[in-house]
Amino acid sequence: MKDIFKKQSVDNYLKVDARLTKSLTAKDLLALGIGAIIGTGIFILPGHEAALHAGPAVAIAFLISGIVAGVVGMAYAEFAAAMPVAGSAYSYGSVIYGEGIGWILGWALILEYFLSVSAQSVGFASYFNNNILGAFGIHLPKFLSAGPLEGGGINLSAVLIVLIIAFVIAHGTSLSKKVENVAVVIKVTIIVLFILVGALYIKTKNYVPFYPQEFRTSPFGLGGLSTSAATVFFAFIGFDALASNSAETINPKKDVAKGILGTVFIAIILYVAFSLVLTGIVNYKQLNVDDPAAYALKVIHLNTWNKLITIGALVGIFTALVTLFFGGSRLVYALGRDGLLPSKMGEVDMKYAVPKNAIIVATVVQAFFAGLVPLTELTSLINAGTLLAFTFISFGIIPLRHRKDIPNKDGYKMPLYPVLPVLAGLASLYFLIMLPKLSKITVVIWLIIGVIVYLTYGLKHSKLQKK
Repeated sequence: MKDIFKKQSVDNYLKVDARLTKSLTAKDLLALGIGAIIGTGIFILPGHEAALHAGPAVAIAFLISGIVAGVVGMAYAEFAAAMPVAGSAYSYGSVIYGEGIGWILGWALILEYFLSVSAQSVGFASYFNNNILGAFGIHLPKFLSAGPLEGGGINLSAVLIVLIIAFVIAHGTSLSKKVENVAVVIKVTIIVLFILVGALYIKTKNYVPFYPQEFRTSPFGLGGLSTSAATVFFAFIGFDALASNSAETINPKKDVAKGILGTVFIAIILYVAFSLVLTGIVNYKQLNVDDPAAYALKVIHLNTWNKLITIGALVGIFTALVTLFFGGSRLVYALGRDGLLPSKMGEVDMKYAVPKNAIIVATVVQAFFAGLVPLTELTSLINAGTLLAFTFISFGIIPLRHRKDIPNKDGYKMPLYPVLPVLAGLASLYFLIMLPKLSKITVVIWLIIGVIVYLTYGLKHSKLQKK
């Protein structure tokens, strides 16, 4: 037990991560954050959640989860300022709680990142197959457009987009940054246009009832809204990837906070406005589709705008894939760097200064899930790992402030200490409990596997334990 709670050294992390290139500014982080958050979350989730859990009140669900994510983002920003290292919650947990807890958080986040990339890829494929190939009269056979769980063979478009993103990521942060910065401007412009044009076609009768009776389950009639808010946390996990990039940020003490908080603020405004317009155009019962924005525009016969929103969705999901793939590969690198996964994962390719082997592993796993598992199954599995990490990181601000060996004089600090960290931790814990049963069962099984891997491999090969 003493070995499991042995704590990592921040100085050791800083020394090892010096191999990574510091090239990211606050503007780049904001682009990466918006790139991750404004993806499948905005183009697909509002439809499913409105139809299944909240009705038009899905806008409130996004507002609630966005506020909680923003407060938790403050905790991440303080950790990134105090210890600008790769690995995000895994590295922070290893320093504050000990290696065993850090591993659990890292293992949970691997599930989050890998399944997120797979889910975004399936969302991309849905828009691409239905609205791009379909426009040219090309209809892929079901064997090539859906996985076995949907009666097909493999989702070919989803697999191909994972491979394209892997190529971009493998060629370094400079290329990723250029692609992201241009694409973010395009997709935000298109989303704003959808909100402005769609607002002209809102029918107020579609807002009645705003929070339908069938979703008013316990506790206190907020069951559907709470489940929806917990599920759409999937839309806000991008800022965790920003913390993973703090080792490659020029001025992490200030810029990571700007990137995270700016990202969440912009995302809340866009998500709430987008959801209100979407559910105002079409009755919530019709929105349980994988391309709700394009579907809504078809309903009101705006075919030209339908093509534009499709381009926005494809660009938006592409940028989300870049950031999430980035974060997941850096997490695998961090675990390999510390010996908890094979040391090959911690190697850095000298030509492009990227963890090439970690990128290869991430590509294989993500392409596998993208090709074989449907979107709704993937999104339901993602959030438990995210909320577990949110809980530990929020409460972790308290022991962080008491660590004299981790000075943070000039860096960002979470306000209203210790009240805000405790509230953020409790809110994350509540939403973790409110997740669908399948999500909780899956994460428990995944964590049990993680504990077995750590006890049989990690403890024996850990560089920290060998010291």
